[in-house]
Amino acid sequence: MLKERMAIRKGEWTKPTAGLAPTHVQANLVIVPKKHAYDFLLFCMRNPKSCPLIEVTDAGSYTPVSSAPDADIRTDIPRYRIFRHGKLADEVMDITEEWREDFISFLIGCSFTFENALRAAGIPLRHIENKQNVTMYETNVPCHGAGDFQGNLVVSMRPIRADHVPAAVQITSAFPTMHGAPVQVGYPEKLGIKNLQAPEYGDPVEIKEDEIPVFWACGVTPQLVALQAKIEIMITHAPGHMFITDLLDSEIGR
Repeated sequence: MLKERMAIRKGEWTKPTAGLAPTHVQANLVIVPKKHAYDFLLFCMRNPKSCPLIEVTDAGSYTPVSSAPDADIRTDIPRYRIFRHGKLADEVMDITEEWREDFISFLIGCSFTFENALRAAGIPLRHIENKQNVTMYETNVPCHGAGDFQGNLVVSMRPIRADHVPAAVQITSAFPTMHGAPVQVGYPEKLGIKNLQAPEYGDPVEIKEDEIPVFWACGVTPQLVALQAKIEIMITHAPGHMFITDLLDSEIGR
């Protein structure tokens, strides 16, 4: 058992997971009842930038056999969100009591995975330095819908020094299953973002004069979609609180 994942299971780590287990692939989580799983799978296939799939479990199984065979989806994420009929109903640290035999879990690539590569290249990431959650915004960019799953793209943002931007684009492009290259560099208004200091998710972060805001597609997108889908129940990770897999980022980057 990965020690970081065990610490989460025991309740010893309840914070965002950016920078935790830095060589391991991290994943977003979405759980839906089986009757909605095909439409959500189709949504992921139509929106690979925001929802790049790592694994889909069998119905009723809480074990991701390919990416973390000794893990338990119900306990191994620091914080979960439970949506009921399009409303955020609760935020909890364990979903064992909520578990149903018709639940299917989707693990979706996370940009935290390529952060280790950025830092190794000498590109600092302020949210990690400040021990904050990454900054995330809702945009006006529509996703390609599927059935009940409709909505706009959510992006994460990292301030990158101007002379580091080309390298950041090149490095993250090598991780297509972890959101890949940025969707926008330097122009938040083109995404419908009006105030960089008022993110919908995560923590605001300082952008210095020599830095440019760089935006990547984000796996929080399904949470915004959940509000519009209004299905009876949908469970996700809380923004920034990821599932840590056994996969290594060196195995994912091309």
